[in-house]
Amino acid sequence: MQDYTAIREEVAKLCAAFPGPYWQAKDKRREYPSEFVAALGEAGYLAALIPEEYGGAGLPLSAAAAILEEIQRQGCNGGAVHAQMYVMGTVLRHGSEEQKARYLPRVATGELRLQAFGVTEPTSGTDTLSLKTTARREGDHYIVNGQKLWTSRAEHSDLMILLARTTPREEVASRTEGLSVFLVDMKEALAAGTLSIRPIDTMMNHATTEVFFDNMRIPAANLIGEEGKGFRYILSGMNAERLLIAAECIGDAKWFIEKASGYAKERVLFGRPIGQNQGVQFPIARAYAQMRAAELLVHDGIAKYEAGENAGAEANMAKMLAAEASWAAGEACIQTHGGFGFAAEYDIERKFRETRLYQVAPISTNMILSYVAEHVLGMPRSY
Repeated sequence: MQDYTAIREEVAKLCAAFPGPYWQAKDKRREYPSEFVAALGEAGYLAALIPEEYGGAGLPLSAAAAILEEIQRQGCNGGAVHAQMYVMGTVLRHGSEEQKARYLPRVATGELRLQAFGVTEPTSGTDTLSLKTTARREGDHYIVNGQKLWTSRAEHSDLMILLARTTPREEVASRTEGLSVFLVDMKEALAAGTLSIRPIDTMMNHATTEVFFDNMRIPAANLIGEEGKGFRYILSGMNAERLLIAAECIGDAKWFIEKASGYAKERVLFGRPIGQNQGVQFPIARAYAQMRAAELLVHDGIAKYEAGENAGAEANMAKMLAAEASWAAGEACIQTHGGFGFAAEYDIERKFRETRLYQVAPISTNMILSYVAEHVLGMPRSY
């Protein structure tokens, strides 16, 4: 996979303007990093995947992965912007020419933000086929009712990719049919009073929310692709999501490893650097080995995705292994720093909390293991 050295260097320079104290303050006050997001937008990174004819850079998924990995490696948090990259494929692959022409140029300039992904619900969790939010066709509009949960950045997004049921489950032949994808103008719905947002306070500053739809009207022209075929569209986007999240985890792991190994070389106790002790060395070395192995699988999955192949197995396994690698690196980093690892000043505890999320979201480790058992190893479906 191309390394994108020049892009990584420029991202690192941008991130240098947003050091640890900036993120610590945002975390403490639970504030969205608007200045950081604006800087990324002005530099063109949020338009990386948008084709050149719509004002973007027209780069492949591997470039987006490099951008997000470098953001994490520099100690920043790509969670504030990553959705715009992983939902972009749904619009690019399945959106109409009219939809692309209408929205993508304004997303590319930063006039509009496409940061919200409405899929998960309180009663269905990762059982996407059981979602209950409905979209009923009435003339040239769809009427949407329901609720979404863990919809991050909804308060800071103009547009949402929404998955809703357009045909009752009992009326479709296959469980995967009857779901449709829409591009929602959130500002318009908020102004009409048909969409409401409730923030959820969590252990990390991830700007996540519950979103409620009350007879929300969506123009039929905002249906992405064919009605009832939305699940297959979302699956492709989920593979991109998993690979990009995995790249972020690799960046986190590198940050932790660099922080731990640097401290181990500098911290002197009993007349010698603590890194001279194998008890300190080995956990960091093992974390590095885990990170490199996961990184190779991330690259493999991205290569398959960019080649148009089914990258489901690689995307899921890469996300699982990268999340575990970043957590192991975080453990080693905290252990190396001892009590200082828990001090906000060192910024390790913030990154530690943030990287823990990825063993649970956007899909849990157990769900990935179930996928691998059934779809890769051919074992019976588990319940």
